[in-house]
Amino acid sequence: MPLNVIACIKQTPATGAIQLDQKGEIVTSAMTYGISPLDEYALEEALRIKERVPGSWTAALTMGPAKAQEILRESIARGCDAVYHLSDDAFEGSDTYATSYILSQGIRKIIAEKGKVDLVICAKQASDGETGQVGPAIAAWLDWPNVSFVKKIEETTDKIIRVVRMMEDGQDVVEMALPALISVVKEIAEPRLPSLKGKMAAKKAVIPTWKAADISADAAKIGPGGSPTVILKKELPPKRSGGMKIDGATAQEKARKLVEKMKELKLL
Repeated sequence: MPLNVIACIKQTPATGAIQLDQKGEIVTSAMTYGISPLDEYALEEALRIKERVPGSWTAALTMGPAKAQEILRESIARGCDAVYHLSDDAFEGSDTYATSYILSQGIRKIIAEKGKVDLVICAKQASDGETGQVGPAIAAWLDWPNVSFVKKIEETTDKIIRVVRMMEDGQDVVEMALPALISVVKEIAEPRLPSLKGKMAAKKAVIPTWKAADISADAAKIGPGGSPTVILKKELPPKRSGGMKIDGATAQEKARKLVEKMKELKLL
């Protein structure tokens, strides 16, 4: 039986050259953005399920400002049947708790429109916050079973999904009833590139944008007011020093000085 699958994706900075202003806020004017790298693997696996299970439907869902539509068009170009954009000024400042609530409300609305959603796929973490909390939290809001660190989907039916998850001491095979949510690692699949046909479709696509009222979001659970986490300070990590240089006229002299320095530091 066909499956309805949603990949939750996020737009994040596509560069490591991040600057902060005097107030500690990120300078966004000169930054480029793209799909959070690990989210590409979640999107790819959603598309592969569509290819493996005839008649299945795949969508991408994101929360973010207007420019986040860029990654939704990218998702269409890669093969998604539909995309959904959750965007409202009221969502700004949401932490992982509020973000997961907003995404879960978006999924509920999709369920109301489509009749069902069988599986939601997230990345194990985003490339900016790297908390790994949003996927499991979405499942908690929906009261669905979930598994994180999934490296392989062994079987999917209209009733169950069986997956292999990575563990510190090996791997587990876990079977869950659908609907369910999984958070995947990059070992699960190699992301595809957009097709020319997909790019043409992406340019023409009309992307539905939902505000808080459209998804019946509780105002007390979104934005800063609905976020238990408070960011007190932002700062870049300290720059690394250039290390220590050992001078000497010959290789033997350099080696002798190196040994002396290591003894001085009690490394020998």
